[in-house]
Amino acid sequence: MKRFFILAVSAVLLSSFTLFSSIDEVVAALKTGNVTAISRFFDNTVEISMPDKSNSYSKSQAEMVLKDFFTNNPVKNFEVIHKGEKAGSQYCIGTLVTRNGSFRTTIFMKLKSDKQFLQEIRFETN
Repeated sequence: MKRFFILAVSAVLLSSFTLFSSIDEVVAALKTGNVTAISRFFDNTVEISMPDKSNSYSKSQAEMVLKDFFTNNPVKNFEVIHKGEKAGSQYCIGTLVTRNGSFRTTIFMKLKSDKQFLQEIRFETN
């Protein structure tokens, strides 16, 4: 019985670590403006909202839109304000600091087939 309990607790801890490791990788990529690393987590379609436009994009379109955004707003840093998890979904709210100003940034990820997929990213002028 004791072994079963230890195995069950270990499984829960490992799954929690796996869940947050995905969003942590996206956060690390945001800190440097690494679009390639972020796009690894894109779902089939990604909702991207910016101060001047908002739309749902395919993976390849989303990568180009994000690359264009980071080209026009070179990233200095990303500071996490809050992150959490609920029912397999993860979110992170932070401040993206760029050469042209700061953006309140929200990331939404959803668990599908044991993998986290980035479904939405929002950049709002601070």
